[in-house]
Amino acid sequence: MKTIYLAAPYTHWNPIVRWLRVRAVNRKAAELIDAGFIVFSPISHSHPISRYTKAHCCDPEFWVRQDLAFMPVCDELWIYRLKGWWNSKGIGREIDCAKELKKEVVYL
Repeated sequence: MKTIYLAAPYTHWNPIVRWLRVRAVNRKAAELIDAGFIVFSPISHSHPISRYTKAHCCDPEFWVRQDLAFMPVCDELWIYRLKGWWNSKGIGREIDCAKELKKEVVYL
């Protein structure tokens, strides 16, 4: 059974855009889980927790340390290409990490 690290853009100055991205990636993660994959979705995991941490929800240094710790146990990195994915610094770091670990990168 394939384990997927599901990346998507999150950070945006507008909280409504962030909320829409969270909804979209949660739906995609559920779809992949229903299709039989094991899915780690950093946004799905971290967004609700961010309300209770001292870190800001858009602090890339804090969240990348949390999220990338899961990359070694995933088989592949899948990029959910929501609007803005191409200029997401977080996705860029996730791609770099996946390549360093010789993980396949798939674009949805």
